[in-house]
Parts: sequence; C-alpha cells; structure tokens
Amino acid sequence: MPDGPYFAEAAALIGDPARANMLAALMDGRALSATELGLTAGVAPSTASGHLAKLVEGHLVTVVSSGRHRYYKLASGSVARVLEELMVLAGEGPPRHRPPSRCDDDLAHARTCYDHFAGRLGVALADSLAARELVLLGDEGGIVTQRGAAFLEELGVSLPQRRTAGRTFCRPCLDWSERRWHIGGTIGAAIARHCFEHGWTERARDSRAVLVTPAGKDAFGSILGVTV
Repeated sequence: MPDGPYFAEAAALIGDPARANMLAALMDGRALSATELGLTAGVAPSTASGHLAKLVEGHLVTVVSSGRHRYYKLASGSVARVLEELMVLAGEGPPRHRPPSRCDDDLAHARTCYDHFAGRLGVALADSLAARELVLLGDEGGIVTQRGAAFLEELGVSLPQRRTAGRTFCRPCLDWSERRWHIGGTIGAAIARHCFEHGWTERARDSRAVLVTPAGKDAFGSILGVTV
C-alpha cells in the first residue's frame, strides 16, 4: 500500500484524451459551457456531459451557474499547476508527430496559465523583474522584494493586502514551452489582470493565446525593457 494520498483516480481522470482536451481548454481560467468543451474535445454533447460530471466529482472542475446556464472552470490554481507540469513532462517524452500550426506558435509566444502569463511573454516578464531584483525566483519559491512591491504599486498593479486562502503569493511556474520560469501565484495574476485592464494584452478568440496590443508593446518596452 503506497504512502500518501491515492492519486491514481485523479490521474485516470486527466489521462482520458477527451477530458485532457477539456481541461486544457480551461487553462486560461475562464468558464466554458458543456457545448464549447464538447466541441474542443470532439465528442457528442451527451458524452461531454458525462466527462464533465466525472471531472466535477473528482474535484478537478467546478460548475458556475448563470441563470439557466451552467459553465465549467478549473476547480483551483492547483489543478492548473498540475496540468502545466504534465505538459512539461509530455514535452520531455518521446517525440510524437504532429504538424506544427499557427495555434502552437501563438501559444508559445504568449498565453495564460490559469490566471497569469506564460510563454515567451511570461518568461520575458519574469526575467526582467528578476534582473532588476524586483522579484526573486528559485526552486524553493518566489519573493517580491520591497523595491519590487514599490515598483508594481507605482505601476498601478493592485497588490493583494493579505494572503489568499490556499494560494501562494509569488511562485515560480515552469513554462512547458520555454522550459524556464514564469511568475505564478496571486502576484502573477495581479500583473496579468493589470495588463488586460489597461489594454496592453487581449485574449485571442477560442484559444488561451494572448495578443499583445501596440500599446502593450510600447508599455512593456519602455517600462520593463521587454520586447514582445
């Protein structure tokens, strides 16, 4: 009998190809309908509902109701972190032939990892903040320095005043496409939210890819020295 929590059930839920595609579609933190997730997974509506019921029962996905409509989203950032790390592991496995697509390029350039930035954009932001010692990242975790907090507050990023229950304030998140750190936790979410609210970034339609606007390119370049 193995020590620790029994994880085979959760692994089996994630391991089904249709459910894996559904979970990947929810990695941008937004809630989607069963119809949308069924189309993503390439399964019939009745089959999609069955898969989603299992994911809800397994506490990997939660339901959000809006009137008569029901939407599904990842149950927590912990689920997103597991999925991202599985993507890293999959990328280190044996090669699997799949023709490259524009979608792959867009995701590698900039995307959301649950509620924070990933891809080349996320890594570039982490590198810039770390180079200025505004954020310190390492294998053991992440820290926002006093200078970093002052810089972000001056920029207008709303920093959480207290630790969010079950959520790390600042943590390194290994990027599956870049194999380097980007910034996760509540501080990573706050930075991404600021960029969306100020029109520096926009969400791509039907994808978790992120588009950097002309205003965003200017802001990232002038404020952080980041070319995107």
